[in-house]
Amino acid sequence: MSERDAPRPTDAELEILTILWHRGPSTVKEVHKALNKIRAAGYTTVLKFMQIMTDKGLLRRNEEQRAHIYEAISPQVETQRLLVGELLDKAFGGSAANLVMQALATKPASAEELSNIRRLLDEYERGAR
Repeated sequence: MSERDAPRPTDAELEILTILWHRGPSTVKEVHKALNKIRAAGYTTVLKFMQIMTDKGLLRRNEEQRAHIYEAISPQVETQRLLVGELLDKAFGGSAANLVMQALATKPASAEELSNIRRLLDEYERGAR
């Protein structure tokens, strides 16, 4: 499947994916419990979302055990790149500089984050990436 054909998660699906990326393969019950620490959600709603996400190709379901285990198909970084790439094209006309400047103006980076950004820029300038 090409990046262009890759499924796009909705905001609610992204919350579930984030839980699975941090927890690893999990049951609906485990995801429901973790999601309820963020916001109220009914068990059947979480179940339905995870079933839809499986149909969309966002999740994989292991049915070998009594309680089905779900896991994200794509790694977090791959999904983030897909979403940032779309945002970059749609909102910033493909300008990475404008995206970064707006991101930093919206929420200032910590000293550690700025150090990591400088390191990445140095690597790009040296052609390491």
